[in-house]
Amino acid sequence: MTHPATGQTPGPDQPTGQAAGPGHPAPARQTPAPGRQTPSLDSAPHADDNRRQVLYWRLLARLFDPEEQAALESASLAVVEDVGLPPALLDPGASVDSVVQRHPELAAEFDGLMAPEPREAGDRDRAEEVRRAALASKLLLNVFTTGSGNVTAGQLARWQSDADWLERALGCRPGELRGGRGPAGGAGAPGTGVSPAGTGAGGPVPGLDRLVPAIGPELAAVEAGLVRRMRLREVLADPALASRLTPSMSLIEQLLRDKDNLSGVALANAKALIRRYVDEVTEVLRTQVEKSTAGELDRSVPPKRVFRNLDFDRTVWKNLTNWSPEEERLYVDRLYYRHTGRRTTPQRLVVVVDQSGSMVDSMVNCTILASIFAGLPKVDVHLIAYDTQALDLTPWAHDPFETLLRTKLGGGTDGTVAMALAQPKIAEPRNTVVVWISDFYEWRRQELFDAMAAVHRSGAKFIPVGSVTSSGRGSVNPWFRERFKDLGAPVISGHIKKLVHELKTFLT
Repeated sequence: MTHPATGQTPGPDQPTGQAAGPGHPAPARQTPAPGRQTPSLDSAPHADDNRRQVLYWRLLARLFDPEEQAALESASLAVVEDVGLPPALLDPGASVDSVVQRHPELAAEFDGLMAPEPREAGDRDRAEEVRRAALASKLLLNVFTTGSGNVTAGQLARWQSDADWLERALGCRPGELRGGRGPAGGAGAPGTGVSPAGTGAGGPVPGLDRLVPAIGPELAAVEAGLVRRMRLREVLADPALASRLTPSMSLIEQLLRDKDNLSGVALANAKALIRRYVDEVTEVLRTQVEKSTAGELDRSVPPKRVFRNLDFDRTVWKNLTNWSPEEERLYVDRLYYRHTGRRTTPQRLVVVVDQSGSMVDSMVNCTILASIFAGLPKVDVHLIAYDTQALDLTPWAHDPFETLLRTKLGGGTDGTVAMALAQPKIAEPRNTVVVWISDFYEWRRQELFDAMAAVHRSGAKFIPVGSVTSSGRGSVNPWFRERFKDLGAPVISGHIKKLVHELKTFLT
């Protein structure tokens, strides 16, 4: 008989109902009863494998059925206590923050808990795998079981904190997987890849290095569902509740859609949240842009003769003929300076972004990105947003907050009206880059494509982008995708880092 929690078999000196515990290890061999055969020890499952199975079966049961399974709960409690973990890990009402506050030593175990590792599962200690399975189960259940009904600001803040812990466990920075995300498919079904049998699992889940990019959109979907269940206007009207909200793409989307229906304190709190999110994303994107924004050295421009530009090594080398052995002194008759001037050409950047309902995150990210490039020297930025009508946002391109407040999200899509605004801005094609961000589901597609092809043939650099998110997830009309490829201007991935790289290559 095998104990459901420990997986160990009673020894010959133990009662049948008493499991072998840590102080009573199971014997290596037992005497079989007459007429019965006992499987060899080599074929029996290891006790820690059984413990891990108990935790994973509880995980799956709770993910797909909110009702408690008494047998699994009691067995899991025995496993958790047996490996020296606090029972609070099994409490669905306890956030990860609260568990870590009571047990600070667990913080280090949560960090990188599920990150992909080159080490094979068989190289890890089985007892350690049980601990990791218990900790991973806590993270997954807290993030992917969100219940039903209305959501308060505190509940959303707690969920976001738990999601931060999950991202840290996956080896990412808090908010990295969810940052700049789009409308993900699915309603929050966990893409965890956890096997209930625990074969090869426990710490890093096999194949998790391939699953990590897919988890981001799933987290975004869960978060978006929580935001939709909030009584957002009531929360915004209460400064104490509004202060507990953590800005996210899902929340910003809801605020932008509902901003025309807000007033007074609620509108002020909504603007404060939008401003916080814009500032946070701007800081991240500015770092990416500024890594290599300088052009090549322009040696046709004489170097500035100031001390900070003095080239000591070259100065010494060029004056070595003036060395006096008797005096042991080097006489310098000419100083050499470093060239610091960069060759830059005034460039024009025209960003056209679809602001229809499916492109909300791209609108936010591109508005911020345009403002960053607008702050670079000798870059002339123009920003156009469109759905069935086009809006020239160039006067506010330097301030993404003001730009977003002037957008009206949703509606249909007609890119020809945006092209009518963009074409006059291409005065010097060789000096212009046109970035067009859309899913390209257009109803006048041939007319729009012909205009885009004309821009490309004029000598301007035309960059079609499917969407601009941190996950790169987004669909593109196959009709346009094939024609852009034939044109020699393929649709680039929607990952924002790729767009930043393309723009820096052209503008610097």
